[in-house]
Amino acid sequence: MNFNAAGLSDVGLQREHNEDSYCILPEHRLFVVADGMGGHRAGDVASKMATHTIATFFNATAKEDATWPFSFDPHLSAEENRLLTGIKIANKKIFEASVAHREVHGMGTTVVGALLSRERGKVYIAHVGDSRAYRVRGDALEQLTRDHSLVNDYLMVMPDMTEDQKEELPRNVITRALGMQDSVVVDLLPDEPKHGDKYILCSDGLSGMLTDDEMMELVGEAGDDLEQAAKSLVARANKNGGEDNITVVVLQVTE
Repeated sequence: MNFNAAGLSDVGLQREHNEDSYCILPEHRLFVVADGMGGHRAGDVASKMATHTIATFFNATAKEDATWPFSFDPHLSAEENRLLTGIKIANKKIFEASVAHREVHGMGTTVVGALLSRERGKVYIAHVGDSRAYRVRGDALEQLTRDHSLVNDYLMVMPDMTEDQKEELPRNVITRALGMQDSVVVDLLPDEPKHGDKYILCSDGLSGMLTDDEMMELVGEAGDDLEQAAKSLVARANKNGGEDNITVVVLQVTE
């Protein structure tokens, strides 16, 4: 399974600085987007800590004799365990820094990551918060992740909520993020890619400004030019208002 990938991050039109981060690690087939939150640039610190910590863990565990700080789940593959552990380590580091340093107290970040499995031919998606993963297959776009938000939590308990009831709930309230507590629950899902599938990892500055149809249109027009796809997605988010920082990684499975 081969792949191509491209990423782009932009401050948007209404923020003074960019608190998003992303990393592409082709040697590990790992792709991560993080959307930081917290005042006085603390979100910037948190998102960079997340991507840096996950990348550092993957580099350190490239050899089989490496030590892992969290227990190994025997029901999951080694690659799934590795992805989950990297995110859990990032959570712990962000939380500890938030507690120890007043200037970044309360900082946190959402995260979404994709890992291409060499052995099993799968794409493992892990996420915390409302940064999303989508899959484009043919002419269809599907959201693979479920936002950890107050609205979605209410919908799980009360699936028959009316539109009026939904409107009464505060928007953009995140119920899960890295750095909020000493430990974190990470959602993990496997996906079986087909030749030509594209995966979009993004912060809510992108997903909140584009409809699914717009996203599908722009990715389709770019074809195999993933850099153009990323540029077009960011440009459209800004054209539609650019209310937040905008970050996207586009990944295509080529075989």
